[in-house]
Amino acid sequence: MVYLVEANQRPEQEAAILVPQLQLMMRRLWQIITVPSAILGLIFGVWMLWINPFLLAKSWMLVKFVFIGLLVLYHIKTYRFYKEFLDHTFRYSTTFFRVWNEGATLVLFAVVFLAILKDSIHWVFGVLGLVGLAFLLMLGIRLYKRYRTSKQ
Repeated sequence: MVYLVEANQRPEQEAAILVPQLQLMMRRLWQIITVPSAILGLIFGVWMLWINPFLLAKSWMLVKFVFIGLLVLYHIKTYRFYKEFLDHTFRYSTTFFRVWNEGATLVLFAVVFLAILKDSIHWVFGVLGLVGLAFLLMLGIRLYKRYRTSKQ
């Protein structure tokens, strides 16, 4: 999505070539990788809970459900962005989409670490770690933006 916004801001001749190609790549990524992965992930997650129903009593699993819910909402909103891009609607900046991309990283990071650490650390330390990771990601985005601006 970042590259589509950037391609749309190019001169008309370049955009006429880049935008359709990036839309094709986005369509393939969405239909061949993203949607099937989400469906398979949900199927295997439900299957795991079917086999191990005792996990539903664990507090870490309930917190994980919150993050999985956030991931599903993220997926739905990303689908809306996807449809807008296919209709040649570019409402947000590249910086917005760079930050948006890191949102999934944070949620997936939380889901994986909840599954690995379970009750090993107190949830406060987990939240502080997540905030620290978010800070580092945002710092990286700002530094990259500053670097790109200085090169132009």
